[in-house]
Amino acid sequence: MQALLNWTLDEIRKESSDFSWMEEFRFDWTPLVQSAISKMIDGQTVLIVTDDNRKWFSKYIRNAINSSGKDRPFLPVYDMLGCFPSLQSIKDTQDIELLEDMLDISFPNGYFIWYIGDSKHNYTKLPYRNDDNFLWVMNDQVPNSFPFRDSDSLLDIKLIQLYKLFDKTVEAVLYGQIEID
Repeated sequence: MQALLNWTLDEIRKESSDFSWMEEFRFDWTPLVQSAISKMIDGQTVLIVTDDNRKWFSKYIRNAINSSGKDRPFLPVYDMLGCFPSLQSIKDTQDIELLEDMLDISFPNGYFIWYIGDSKHNYTKLPYRNDDNFLWVMNDQVPNSFPFRDSDSLLDIKLIQLYKLFDKTVEAVLYGQIEID
């Protein structure tokens, strides 16, 4: 992981916009991104779900990650609400278990959820059930998540900067510039 940590620091420092805020968070970031990208490389599907305030960001990620201008394979990244529009109606444990069964059948190579949003949103019921999900959580300290604050005036910029770092990390792994275990 040291190689990924050092590579991450170099990329943070190369960024032309003010990305220095990320230097102190890189120790939190590195294990999370390593886990997510390892699963992607192993063929797992990524299901993105966001709270209402970050729907724009889900669309941004899905458009950017597989844009035709990238010289790399397309990645299995989908909108969770597109796959299961009734997500907001999930209320109890039985419903969640039925949804997990459907997702297990639909994605036999595995899947994980990339949740971006408020820590108390109704959509967190599913991603919080598994520590293997990729969580960018607002307004709370949730184990195995990357923290943000809704009150941060630069939140949208930070989300985009972090996505760009994630995307560069995916590319570096795909092209063998860094290894993740």
